[in-house]
Amino acid sequence: MYKTRLLTLAFIIFSYISFAQTKVKTDDQAIRKSVVYFANTIKYKKLDQTVSCIYPKFFTVVPKDQVTQLLNMTYNNPFVKIDVQDMKFASVGKPELIDGEYFSLTSYYLKLKGDVSSMSDEMKNKIGEMLIAKYGKGSVKYLAKEGSYIINAPMKAVVISKDKKSWKLVLAEKEYKSQLKKILPKKILDKI
Repeated sequence: MYKTRLLTLAFIIFSYISFAQTKVKTDDQAIRKSVVYFANTIKYKKLDQTVSCIYPKFFTVVPKDQVTQLLNMTYNNPFVKIDVQDMKFASVGKPELIDGEYFSLTSYYLKLKGDVSSMSDEMKNKIGEMLIAKYGKGSVKYLAKEGSYIINAPMKAVVISKDKKSWKLVLAEKEYKSQLKKILPKKILDKI
């Protein structure tokens, strides 16, 4: 009798732990899928779809048309052709429920190639200085033969969902922190 109860208790605990781990994996996979989709919309220059991946509350602080214009200036620029080469996850935070929404801080790396071959040497150098200032010297490499920069850009995003199925994101860059203060909970902002 005692052995049966002990075995039953052990089985219940094991089942609970297994279920909890499965739930975490499911959340992790859904978040990764959303972030990969976001990166692919940029890679394939489907910028309207990129905008649809963004957390809707972000548009209350930065108008949607301004975000679209910025994306077009960055990724459809005839002078600097930027292509997404690769993406790797560094970490996916466990979703936290705050005021009816789940928030996960996610870190990843985008490998970008910026073709500046059509620019003057002076402009190429200025672009290089800007990239180094933003991403660090070890993350930026100039390929003189191609006239291109290879950038390993460390990125952070806050991924948000009401139902843990459909996830939207905002980039968690320091330069956006003043706008993010208006739409993200303090507990999440403190982690950026």
